[in-house]
Amino acid sequence: MKLTGKVLLTGLAGGVAALLGQASGAIAAEKIVLTYGPISMQVPITELEDLAATGEPSGQLEQLLKLANQEPASVQTTLTDPVPVNLTVLDFALNSLPGEWALDQVGEIIHPASGAGSRQALRSAIIASAADDNEITLLEVMQAYPTPELMVRGDRLLETYNQLYDILEPLEALADIFETDILR
Repeated sequence: MKLTGKVLLTGLAGGVAALLGQASGAIAAEKIVLTYGPISMQVPITELEDLAATGEPSGQLEQLLKLANQEPASVQTTLTDPVPVNLTVLDFALNSLPGEWALDQVGEIIHPASGAGSRQALRSAIIASAADDNEITLLEVMQAYPTPELMVRGDRLLETYNQLYDILEPLEALADIFETDILR
């Protein structure tokens, strides 16, 4: 189902690295600096997780959504609506020139505080998000992001979700072709 903003592509090598990193207690995002236009606040990722689970914002997130005139239900949907992916195809796609371009585009909205290594970090987070269930959600990408602090342009999350959905949806058809015609 297409919403207004989604997620990206990634590689098998990045996925294996991400899985190994998670298994060894690697760094993951704990704080999100959410920006809505001129309004910016640091929010613990646990508040986003609570919003995703209950639909009710709390603490700083509640204040930020009120100031930004954002409906919690809309933010909840954008965070949790899954994009189905095939991990192998995702790997190939995210490690191609078009995939790197897509990562760079999404990296303008979701990126580490330092800005450095955004493409690699995002690729790793997307692969980690898809690794266990062949689905990607924005919340899972944020949870798997390999830096302790993450910058997110909240005012463009829906746009990001839709861009990712538009990129990833055709990959499912490619995965079907790959599985039925090439692997036989």
